[in-house]
Amino acid sequence: MKTENVLPPLLVRPEDAAAALGIGRTKVYELMRSHALRSVKVGGLRRIPATALAEFVARLEEAERVA
Repeated sequence: MKTENVLPPLLVRPEDAAAALGIGRTKVYELMRSHALRSVKVGGLRRIPATALAEFVARLEEAERVA
């Protein structure tokens, strides 16, 4: 039986980012528009780097610690 090494996605769709963050798709687009959540264009598509999700959550946690 052959097993394939599957890499985790490096770029995710806004809908998948919303699900991962537990927020709505519209909120993800608002965050991208305000540059609070980093995104990239791939052709005509907007994608969010997986690292950007982790960075966004880290910034939220840091803001909570400081407040």
